[in-house]
Amino acid sequence: MTDHLSQTFAALADPTRRALLADLLKGEAYVSDLAKPFLKEMSLPAVTKHLKVLEKAGLIKKTKAAQWRSCQINAAPLKDATDWIEQYREFWEESFDRLDEYLKTIQAKKKTKGSKNGRSKT
Repeated sequence: MTDHLSQTFAALADPTRRALLADLLKGEAYVSDLAKPFLKEMSLPAVTKHLKVLEKAGLIKKTKAAQWRSCQINAAPLKDATDWIEQYREFWEESFDRLDEYLKTIQAKKKTKGSKNGRSKT
């Protein structure tokens, strides 16, 4: 996968990575602090691998000061993904609007037909 959009979606596909990004929304954090909530379920190297996937996708930036490594979120790839998804949201909204109009015409026809037969539908 070389295109950025594919890397972004692949990185976001995992719930652990989404949780790590959610933690980083609060601000820059050390790798050890980010890993703490996950250490009952996985090892530190496993968490580090998840962070590397996020870094490779450009979703986080890692810095190193002495033995401490910190991470911060990089939202630019998320903007690209949002823009791509937005096209489909607009498509579905337009489709639902057309469906709504179609259903209104069917209901109006039923009301007209019911009143012609001397009955009224409620």
